[in-house]
Amino acid sequence: MTTSGSDRLAKLLGEVRACTICSGLPLGPKPLLQADSAAQILLVSQAPGSKTHEKGRPFDDISGKRLRDWLGVTEDQFYDPRLFAIIPMGFCFPGTGKGGDMPPRPECAPAWRKPLLQALPNIKLTLVLGQYAMNWHLGERKSKTLTETVERWQEFWPELLPLPHPSPRNIRWFKANPWFETDVIPVLRDRVRELT
Repeated sequence: MTTSGSDRLAKLLGEVRACTICSGLPLGPKPLLQADSAAQILLVSQAPGSKTHEKGRPFDDISGKRLRDWLGVTEDQFYDPRLFAIIPMGFCFPGTGKGGDMPPRPECAPAWRKPLLQALPNIKLTLVLGQYAMNWHLGERKSKTLTETVERWQEFWPELLPLPHPSPRNIRWFKANPWFETDVIPVLRDRVRELT
């Protein structure tokens, strides 16, 4: 008997959710992600924050509210794994440092990223949020700054879109870059509407 792609993904998600590869996590391991082999949109971000860790759902915070607004989707749509796969660079809350949350733990992506992405054959749009995700998914194609990379969004479109993180900490960035709301968001919403 052969194993279907969705069975393999379900087994892999079970293994990820049981992962304890990182030691010394301040709130302990609690991998947060969602995926289904039918998903056509992949959201790649940094790592869960303490609030989402507490609630047990990715982007269940103010950042998530802004992100859903950018996408033009409801909460129910956003949390439907058949529509959106959410695979952050690190699956557990990494702790807090001087400037906010710590970077994603370095153990996570090498252990899990490749098999998870291979188990998502229908992805047509990858949304890459923030520097850590851009480092992995864009590599040499990334500019020196996040702003420069996002300004070049049309070079990656329509398969991939680099985005700033929707965090309230980025309010100054949004105010300094009004073109993002006027030029990028409407195009993004149209594409999401096509795929959901």
